[in-house]
Amino acid sequence: MLISALSLWLASSIVPGMHIEGLGSLALSALLLGIVNAIFRPLAIFLTLPFTILTLGLFLFVVNAAMLGLVAWLLPGFTIASFWSALLGSLVVSIVGTVLSWMIGPHGKYEVLAVRRKY
Repeated sequence: MLISALSLWLASSIVPGMHIEGLGSLALSALLLGIVNAIFRPLAIFLTLPFTILTLGLFLFVVNAAMLGLVAWLLPGFTIASFWSALLGSLVVSIVGTVLSWMIGPHGKYEVLAVRRKY
């Protein structure tokens, strides 16, 4: 949830037309985004599978933007001005979330990889 909140905060700072009011709305939007992605996103992906195959997977960006738009629609403190703001915001959230997840290991703590060469 912390990664989602951080990526949503960064997206709302960068993307014009995307605004989150306060820490409470930020925490609720991160929680709700996790719930929406766990419940509704698989159903949306299944229902739009022909479009996804036809566009070689690019339609998944639209599905991600729709999930972010759904969260903004459900929360009064989270607004998205347009579809393009939702699309760009979902890209930022995905990229930042992926990078932060790489930095935090599977055990939930920060991990550093060290490569030692044996001669």
